[in-house]
Amino acid sequence: MKTFKEHYDLMEGVNDPSIFKAVFLAGGPGSGKSFVVGKTALMALGFRLINSDDAFEKGLKKAGLTTNPDDIASAQGQAVRASAKSLTGKKLKMSLDGRLGLVIDGTGKDYAKIKKQVDMVRALGYSVHMIFVNTDLETAKSRNNNRPRSLPDDMVSKMWSDVQKNIGKFQALFRQRMIIVDNSEGSNIEKATMDAYKKIQTWAKKAPENSIAIKWIKGQRGNNEKF
Repeated sequence: MKTFKEHYDLMEGVNDPSIFKAVFLAGGPGSGKSFVVGKTALMALGFRLINSDDAFEKGLKKAGLTTNPDDIASAQGQAVRASAKSLTGKKLKMSLDGRLGLVIDGTGKDYAKIKKQVDMVRALGYSVHMIFVNTDLETAKSRNNNRPRSLPDDMVSKMWSDVQKNIGKFQALFRQRMIIVDNSEGSNIEKATMDAYKKIQTWAKKAPENSIAIKWIKGQRGNNEKF
C-alpha cells in the first residue's frame, strides 16, 4: 500500500497543469537560457526545472568554494559536482514518477544524450517540445566573459560549434515542436520570447492525447477513489 506522501506525489501529477509535458532547453554558454526561461514563464506554467548546475553552484557555496576553475577541479569540488548530479537525478525520478511537467536544461552539444532522454519520456507518454536559445559566436563569447563562472574563449567556440551542428538533428527530432529563439546582440528578444511563451502556453494547456498518458491518469484517479 502506498504511503500518504507517495499517494500525494502521484495525485499532484494527475492534477498538474503541465502533466505529461517536457520542454528540452538547449543553448551554449552565453546564450541566455536563464533569461529566456524567465521570459517564457515556464515555472509559472507548472513546469519543474531539472538542472544540475543550480545544485552544483549552491553546493559549492555551502562548501565554501567558488566557481573558479581551480575550486571546481579540486577533489572537494568534484565531490560537490557528483552530489549535485545525484540530487538532480533523484529530482528527475520523483518528477517522472508523478508525470509532472519538466524543463530539462542542457547545452545541446550531446545529441545522443538528448535523444535518449526524449525517447525515455515519450515511452512514458510525454509530449515533448524544445526551446533552442541561439546566439552568434561573438555574443556568446562576450556574455560568457561577463559570467561569474566563465569559460576560456576557445572552449566557448568549440561548444558553440558543437551545438550549432545539432540544430538540424533537433529539428528532425522535435519537428514542429521546436522553437528557435535568437538571443544575439541586437535581436528582438522581447518579441521572440513572447512568441515562444504563446506557443508553449497553448501546448502546455492541452490535455494529454497519448494513449499511455490517458491510461496512467485513469489508473491514478481510480486508485485515488480507493485510497
